[in-house]
Amino acid sequence: MPAKIDLNSKFWKTFLTLLAVFLIFAGPTYVVYALTNVLNMEYMLSMVSGGILFIIGLVLLWYLVKNKVIS
Repeated sequence: MPAKIDLNSKFWKTFLTLLAVFLIFAGPTYVVYALTNVLNMEYMLSMVSGGILFIIGLVLLWYLVKNKVIS
């Protein structure tokens, strides 16, 4: 049985909040740039990847707000 993450610890609050912010802001910008120009990935595939990271970040932020980890 996997261990459950303690959302009351300061480490997990900070880590998950920073992860959500990174996914929301860097996902559609810097990650798309890195995939397109550094890894020579096709433009549309990198844009879809950035959009997926953005949505994951929004879902994570919604989860944190819903569980009152952040207000």
